[in-house]
Parts: sequence; structure tokens; C-alpha cells
Amino acid sequence: QVQLVESGGGLVQAGGSLRLSCAASGSRLRLNIMAWYRQAPGKQRELVAAISRGGSTNYADSVKGRFTISRDNAKNTVYLEMNSLKAEDTAVYYCAADAYGSGYYWGQGTQATVSS
Repeated sequence: QVQLVESGGGLVQAGGSLRLSCAASGSRLRLNIMAWYRQAPGKQRELVAAISRGGSTNYADSVKGRFTISRDNAKNTVYLEMNSLKAEDTAVYYCAADAYGSGYYWGQGTQATVSS
């Protein structure tokens, strides 16, 4: 079983920055892909960014050049640096992790609100 706990959400003005963190814990923890998703009110959950254990990344077109995903494998932690934030980035952000086929786990979510 894997537990994911996000932190770092909050309220920021448009053009500002936020840094989200997600710490994973569990027994015999070894994580493959780690990712950030988001869900805005009335919309479906969407993939924001993902990173492999080796550091390969991919991003949604809407955040390319503004968001950066990174991870620390020793700490089992993934980060999302969000810059040049826009009102449309307002959403609940969820961390997710693939434990090499033993399951795909989700965090509880953290709210990020961008005021225009």
C-alpha cells in the first residue's frame, strides 16, 4: 500500500508562483511514474505533468514552459513548480504514482487558486 500526501497549495495572484510537493510512504516503496493531475470545477480530471523514475518528463500543452515537474527518488517525493499562473490553473491538484504494477495510487488533493 502506498500513501501520497500533497502540500503547497494556496491562493496566489495571476502571474505568481506556487510549489506543490507530494511525499509517498509505504512498505517496500518503489515507484515508477509519478504524476500531477488537476480537476477544475465542472471539468474532468486532466494530466498536468508526469515524470519517470529516470527523470523523463511530459507536460500538458497548457502548462508547457510554465510548470516544471521534478522528483527526489531518495525521498520518494515529487514536486510541481508552477510559474506564471493563470486563473484557468485554478483547480484541485492531485498527486499520483505507479508502483510498478502493484497499483496506481492517488493523493487526497490540494487546492490551488489563482485570482485574476
